Amino acid sequence: MGATTTAYRTCPLCEATCGLELTIEDGAVTRVRGDEQDVFSRGFLCPKGVSLRELHEDPDRLRMPLLKQADGTHVEVSWDEAFAEVARRLPPLLQEHGRDAVAAYLGNPFAHNLGGIFYGRVLLKALGTRNVYSASTVDQYPKQVAASHMFGTAGSVPVPDLDRTDFLLVLGANPLASNGSLMTAPDVRGRLRAMRARGGRLVVVDPRRTRTAREADTHHFIRPGTDAFLLAAMVHVLLEEDLVELGRAEGLVRGLDELREAVATVTPERAAAATGIAAADIVQLARDLAAAPSAAVYGRIGTTTQVFGTTASWLVDVLNVLTGNLDRPGGALFTTPAAGGPTTSGADPERPGRGRGPKPARWASRVRGLGEVLGELPVACLAEEIETPGEGQVRALFTVAGNPVVSTPNSGRLDAALASLDFMVSVDIYLNETTRHADVILPVPSPFERSHFDVLLYSFAVRDVANYSAPAIPAPDGMPAEWETLLRLVGAVTGQGPDADVAAIDAFVAAQAVAREVGTVGSPAFGLDPDAVGRVLAVESGPERLLDLLLRCGPYGAGFPELGAPGPGLPADATVADGDVRPEAGLSLAALRAAPHGVDLGPLKQRLPEVLRMPDALIDLAPAALLADVPRLLAELDAQAGAAADGPLLLVGRRDLRSNNSWMHNLPLLVRGRARCTLHVHPDDGVRLGLADGAEATVRARTGELVLPVELTEDVMPGVVSIPHGWGHGVAGTRMDVAGAHAGVNSNVLTDELVVEPLTGTAVLNGIPVDVAPAGDVADRTEPLTAPAGR
Repeated sequence: MGATTTAYRTCPLCEATCGLELTIEDGAVTRVRGDEQDVFSRGFLCPKGVSLRELHEDPDRLRMPLLKQADGTHVEVSWDEAFAEVARRLPPLLQEHGRDAVAAYLGNPFAHNLGGIFYGRVLLKALGTRNVYSASTVDQYPKQVAASHMFGTAGSVPVPDLDRTDFLLVLGANPLASNGSLMTAPDVRGRLRAMRARGGRLVVVDPRRTRTAREADTHHFIRPGTDAFLLAAMVHVLLEEDLVELGRAEGLVRGLDELREAVATVTPERAAAATGIAAADIVQLARDLAAAPSAAVYGRIGTTTQVFGTTASWLVDVLNVLTGNLDRPGGALFTTPAAGGPTTSGADPERPGRGRGPKPARWASRVRGLGEVLGELPVACLAEEIETPGEGQVRALFTVAGNPVVSTPNSGRLDAALASLDFMVSVDIYLNETTRHADVILPVPSPFERSHFDVLLYSFAVRDVANYSAPAIPAPDGMPAEWETLLRLVGAVTGQGPDADVAAIDAFVAAQAVAREVGTVGSPAFGLDPDAVGRVLAVESGPERLLDLLLRCGPYGAGFPELGAPGPGLPADATVADGDVRPEAGLSLAALRAAPHGVDLGPLKQRLPEVLRMPDALIDLAPAALLADVPRLLAELDAQAGAAADGPLLLVGRRDLRSNNSWMHNLPLLVRGRARCTLHVHPDDGVRLGLADGAEATVRARTGELVLPVELTEDVMPGVVSIPHGWGHGVAGTRMDVAGAHAGVNSNVLTDELVVEPLTGTAVLNGIPVDVAPAGDVADRTEPLTAPAGR
């Protein structure tokens, strides 16, 4: 019998960051369960975490690179052959057509990957292209852009203080299924039940009666795409009834008069006609929010992927400010992430809260002129950038951990566009709907075989924690770490050939990171000799070296006592789960290695005004860019109020606890049971349209049509239908047998790449007008369905 050992790590499959306990026998993981000593999740684990073993053992998961043949099939090749192909084909293309001829797409799993976060940006810089796309413009960028306009940076997103709040208002979010999003929170159900047990209230506003809504004290159905009207009317009530109490924000805001003028005509009665929520309920909701001892308003993807995504996101935090709940325990607070971030550095220590403020768009897409946002172009314009000839036409594409053929609007158009590329490289673990177009596919180690630290997600956690996971088992011989693959691609892209010195590139990247810290006022490394700092960090390499630097220089960091520059250290209430180690000197990678269950850094802290990064150190309640969109809001408010009751049904998405976008459907544990890719229809609409439960229906939009089973349910409001996103597998040329057997349909066949939220270019994925009829009965139209107004 071989040795049996235990390893601990953080689950990387969603934003909850749950701790795992792995049993390893003879070098193989034989059991996965929740880590009861984890400082954050306390043993909680959802089915996705348990499925990690299936992911690791999945026979369809790629272990060797694939090279596309002339007949379109993919064959395994050596790593040297794969990189040689990249080095042979990409540099000439860049030389002939320029840097913008290549595009890059970063998928959702990228945000959960330590190597990808640190070294993906190195690859993007090496490519030197403006054509960078990601899942963020079909997800959360409206929230981050609104936060940047109000507070100074895209990372300045206030987080509900779930463990201490007395009142939580949730719009367009289903955290019991998502495990939280822009609100990292393991065991959301347990936290919400604890809130209600101590006398708190949960109110959910959603077109669907979700799992979260069923836990709520009150659920309000709302017409899709109208959240901004509701929020503006609530702001109107607070201002008209003199219920504003700024609390910690007193003396730190500007724009109150402009805000008052902007919402002056958005009365509860006017909003009720558009939203479907009674005026009296809107008034009471505003009053309850103002009267609660502490409260938080939280909006998520249902509010961001709609026609007024940025406006709704702005008004969520306007409500938090006006009710005195911004920076209040139990309200909405800013995190203090262990690895630092834009709200912990970059300000003048002599003038707290001052910074550059929001960044304007620096360039626009070539074809449609959609503006850059946070360094990216909207993915809704990727297909046209590939299809349209001329200078700057995208001819090559890199995808990293992404499946845009399933996850982006009008997926059929993008699918066809990818087939026309001159060259494509994918870093991915599957031959899926997108990577089947790639000429070279480069796999990466499984989650058990790589290190982990949630650099991004801890910036949105409901409690400040830090947890590092070393690889639990070694990767197979010859399998490079993901960061090594990315740096080898950097070498190929920059003309260093297929055998570039990865260690030298890594050392260069580390030296640049050290130089930034040494030159940052307020950093423990400020003014130190860069070479001396580099020698201290040299015990590590790759992402571990960069992480060690960030931890040492972060708000709880150890600094560099070896060089006479200690850091701020841990707060007095910090704890380590097992009690064996207490790194009194502060955080470093060594300290986290010695704390396998993580370090609890305490509840969220009050951070005003130092957390702001605005030129005048004030919260902007009425940003000019958002006020400029108010006329569109008011015009659409009238249009919605006059919408015909018998108009097209409105399509919304939905999320399931066992699913996270498109990348988990090849795991038997996560697709077993009844089919979940169904069309939810209210029984009244079913009777009106002649739809039978279990029978198939055809759903048609401007961009295409789908046929799928009907599920009649009162969990969706009349006039609304719902299809889960992330399905639509079984495409020829893929190698995902389990997913193919549970194919479902791709809801993004129905979403429209021409319909985007104008402030960020984010695709509108909720509130899509559709025709629905029994399969085979959809009448031909001479005119296409119209898109939602206001684009």
